[in-house]
Amino acid sequence: MTAHSSPDRPDRSERPDRGSDKRERILAAAEIIFARHGFFAARVSEIAKEAGVADGTIYLYFKSKDDLLISWFERRMTRVNDALRAAIAEQAPSAQLRTLIRTYLQLVSDEPIAAEVLTIELRQSSKFMKEYENPQFADFLRLLGGVIADGQALGELDDAVPSHLAARMIFGILDELALAWVLAKQPMSGATPGTRPKKFDIVRAADWVVALVTNGLDKSLNKELSP
Repeated sequence: MTAHSSPDRPDRSERPDRGSDKRERILAAAEIIFARHGFFAARVSEIAKEAGVADGTIYLYFKSKDDLLISWFERRMTRVNDALRAAIAEQAPSAQLRTLIRTYLQLVSDEPIAAEVLTIELRQSSKFMKEYENPQFADFLRLLGGVIADGQALGELDDAVPSHLAARMIFGILDELALAWVLAKQPMSGATPGTRPKKFDIVRAADWVVALVTNGLDKSLNKELSP
């Protein structure tokens, strides 16, 4: 705990409800402060002020700033996974991959602050990168991999590429697009001209990703990959 984030000692006899409105306010405030100042520069006192709670209250719900960031990620990715499942629930397998890709990038476009924390600030936490098991991301990969596997089983997608690896490849494309979109929206801040991505419509880019992915998994184009 740093000098900037030293809280008033909270009453540890209080047992906070993990689903309480106060916890949700803290998580929402953390998203704003992490995006505004960056994970390292963000102070717990600033998050508390944004949430309208005392500094010490943060520690009733979260052990550390890293724990707060990870809890925010769990909440955010659970919502993303729920939205993706809802989007493809009533669709034929042939349309699910397209819809999943478009829905993911639409979510990025709709919530730019969350996208910035996901693509930039989350990676600043060594605890998240090195120690966290990340069940929500594993759930996302299972969902995407399952859609790909269904397409392979129906003969619509090439099965020369294992579905679990194809899922990681597709996520890599989506993640890099989201990062480029976030960086393109930010001011240069002294960056060398030409090094930042140019602004683009990430929702429109979803169609290009779909074309790239579906053509890349087209059986007729991948005969040389077959064992």
